[in-house]
Amino acid sequence: MGQTGSMDEPQNVLALPQAPDAIELRHLRAFVAVADDLSFSRAAQRLFISQPALSRQIRGLERLVGCDLFRRSTQRVELTLAGEALLARAQALLADLDDAISVTRSVGGELAGRMALLWEPWARASADVADLDGIRAALEELHGQFTPPPDVAVAPVIAGGVPALRVTPESASPAAATVLFLHGGGYVAGSAFGYRHLAAAIATAAQAPALVIDYRLAPEHPYPAAVQDAVNAYLWLRDTGGDQARIVVAGDSAAGGLVMTVLLALRERGLEMPAGAALLCPWVDLTGRTQRPAQDSPLVFSPEMAHRLAQAYLAGHPADDPLLSPLQTSLAGLPPLLIQAASGDAVLQEAQLLARHATQCGVDASITVYPVPTHDFHVFWSFLPEARDAIDQLGRFVRAVASPPGESAAPQPG
Repeated sequence: MGQTGSMDEPQNVLALPQAPDAIELRHLRAFVAVADDLSFSRAAQRLFISQPALSRQIRGLERLVGCDLFRRSTQRVELTLAGEALLARAQALLADLDDAISVTRSVGGELAGRMALLWEPWARASADVADLDGIRAALEELHGQFTPPPDVAVAPVIAGGVPALRVTPESASPAAATVLFLHGGGYVAGSAFGYRHLAAAIATAAQAPALVIDYRLAPEHPYPAAVQDAVNAYLWLRDTGGDQARIVVAGDSAAGGLVMTVLLALRERGLEMPAGAALLCPWVDLTGRTQRPAQDSPLVFSPEMAHRLAQAYLAGHPADDPLLSPLQTSLAGLPPLLIQAASGDAVLQEAQLLARHATQCGVDASITVYPVPTHDFHVFWSFLPEARDAIDQLGRFVRAVASPPGESAAPQPG
């Protein structure tokens, strides 16, 4: 008589009914997001979808499982007993799936390869700084492959004489801060229109409007033209915001250095500082002394490229000017700094040195290094999980440092 199983093996007497085939991962992710925040608006912001779309997904899941998962009122959102029963299992299921996909992608190198492919035209064009048209067209082509999150309004404005785009997410609060976003591009390329997708993602995460400016570019307009434009836009925001004027300045790559120069220029002139500043893979050392070639990564910002771009921006101006040297200049009196860097970036050491120097100067500075093999990874927010995490952290930072008077303003760690 043959055996059908050992005594140690669990035997299923009755099989549980299968889940309805119509339940999709988007339903479970929506459910977990609302359960985590107990807020449809915050969950929608985190998922980069509109609140009505999120509500439809939750109602669809409730119909499929046959019971209410949340108790809703005008004051609060609560899990039902059925919702509590589903939450832990849904979290475990999604975590296992995300882990499996992450491992698969890491092994296959899909995301790294995709980023390298996207960066390649810009890296090739920027090898020749004299070909400005090629450089600028390549960067616009890169950014043209991404679109802003849904439910974001984009409108042109003139900010203190500087052309700009105001990016306003549907979730923005009337009392929210404003993010002044300075775009990267090595001081010679980039535009408000091209970067509107990244500015919109940051604005959505911050639940606040953003202003992305078209500052003048080198070499036609070398230093200090970009700084003057950024300061003028900042002062315009401050003067037109009334009592609610709370500004956080953010910038990626070269614009991380531009942000630091703006802060030092404001301090030098005795002007009011912004509520905080966020630096995304900042390039802050125009002398090139701290840049190190990153190994085994799709480099798009080599020390050689940095040297050529710095020459175009400076046009003979000393790179060790105190306003251009945040690694050597005292940073005392600057607002809280959020610094985000990539592990495979040639300017990683600059970001780390800046965080250490700022802290030594008494500035509230924090740095997060994301395991990403490329520079300026935030532009890939639409498909790169680490970029989504970084932008989510940036959004929390904006909401914390720019909280209205009387509200808790302690920055949240990433």
